[in-house]
Amino acid sequence: MRLAVLQFTHETVTFLPNDTTRDDFLYPGSPAAGATLLATDPKGYMGGFVQVAREYDGVELVGITSPLWPRTGTASGWITADAYAHFLGLMVAELRAQGPFDGVYLALHGAMAVRGVSRPEADIARQVRAAVGERAILVGTFDLHGNEDAAFLDHADMAFAVKYFPHYDGHLQGQRAARMMVRAVRGDFRPAHRTLKVPILSPTVVQWTGAPPWSDLVQRALVWEAREPDVFVNVFFGFPWGDAPDGGMTVQVITNDDPGLADRVARDVADFAWRHRRALLEATRIHPIAEGVRLAREAVAEGAAPVVLADHSDRSGRATWLLREILRQGLARALIATVAAPEILAAMDGVATGDPFDASVGGGGDPSAGDPVRITGTVLRVVAAPEPGVAGSGGGGGRWICVAFGSGNVLVLSPQLAQIVEPDELWRLGLEPVDFDVVAIKSRVHFRRGFDDSGYARTILLVEPPEPFLGTVRVDHLAYEQMRVADFYPYGDPAGPVPSGR
Repeated sequence: MRLAVLQFTHETVTFLPNDTTRDDFLYPGSPAAGATLLATDPKGYMGGFVQVAREYDGVELVGITSPLWPRTGTASGWITADAYAHFLGLMVAELRAQGPFDGVYLALHGAMAVRGVSRPEADIARQVRAAVGERAILVGTFDLHGNEDAAFLDHADMAFAVKYFPHYDGHLQGQRAARMMVRAVRGDFRPAHRTLKVPILSPTVVQWTGAPPWSDLVQRALVWEAREPDVFVNVFFGFPWGDAPDGGMTVQVITNDDPGLADRVARDVADFAWRHRRALLEATRIHPIAEGVRLAREAVAEGAAPVVLADHSDRSGRATWLLREILRQGLARALIATVAAPEILAAMDGVATGDPFDASVGGGGDPSAGDPVRITGTVLRVVAAPEPGVAGSGGGGGRWICVAFGSGNVLVLSPQLAQIVEPDELWRLGLEPVDFDVVAIKSRVHFRRGFDDSGYARTILLVEPPEPFLGTVRVDHLAYEQMRVADFYPYGDPAGPVPSGR
């Protein structure tokens, strides 16, 4: 049994001004092929797929040359038509040259956006299908933030999306993809599926599955998977910062040759989400930044530190709103990680620990980043490029600089947007946790993995600027062209996912 393995992933913020180009996917380690590709992301989708596939005798895995995440991470906009055509063309040509294949595993995301291609993941499946033929089994894995509809499964056989946010179960879904691909190739599983759109448009910061009602929605899917053998339920929460014709929530169910069961399960889960639509959108408290910083000061005074201030809205990494307010209110012993400042880092070649620092950081690019903020202090640490994937560093590398200023404050400058997920990512920069009462980060829900679930933070405050900038929870202020917000709850009065007269 010969199984091809390829990857093409990006979570595209289409409202950012900087396109994602071919060069953004080219850096040491990317593209990857063969055993190198198979060894990427060992704790994620790829690792799970490879682990289980290798448990079967007679299975050969062929790593097709694939781009990894772009060096810009998620801090970049539309993928250019050139970049998409170039890499997909290489992969398709390699599939044709190295075939035949019994199956193809596609490590995807679901929120990729390409100029001129309305549904990129479905188009990838279409072109791969044309290359390998109708008999091969095509299986994809997805982030739950995919903007998906039924189009992918028009060309592929199965899809498996993570259920938790933060994404704890990527490895598990990769394992499922391998197991079900082998069964399908052997004829033991004949996929039947049903996809339903649920007209709910929700910002990602409210989609935390660690508490109701989002945890209840996940549990609904898990119960169906537990009570009915060979039922797999994907709930795509959607990615509102990707302007896509298939945006919004999606429920997708795959069964073993039982389309009636797939339809029944999909309707139940979609109807559950629709009944709880108001609670889904109102469960998370978001503070204006000024209020959040004030509450952080109060929490420190009351002994409720460490405090995490999480600015979920910064999509470029350059935003200075939180840094500016920390300065204005005189917050002390605060670690701000990070502000993207590639130009400053490039200009500071040769800087060393102890050198004076005096520069205006951040801001620019688009209004959501705010204005640059002048910081005067001392270089505390100069750190070589973190490993790819660490602290949201993508594959771009580049130095990070820690600057000490004010009353025990430290600002971390990074080359691009960095979502800090684990506290240890900060301490590996040479910083000490006992030195800080407040940690101010750029993250939506991912940080809960290390700062909340671990018990590190005693107080967590989610903040955003008062203006409805790019990453705002008020997504009706975004200039959509591929979809209308009036077609979604809470911005319109849609009929819901279940046809009337059910």
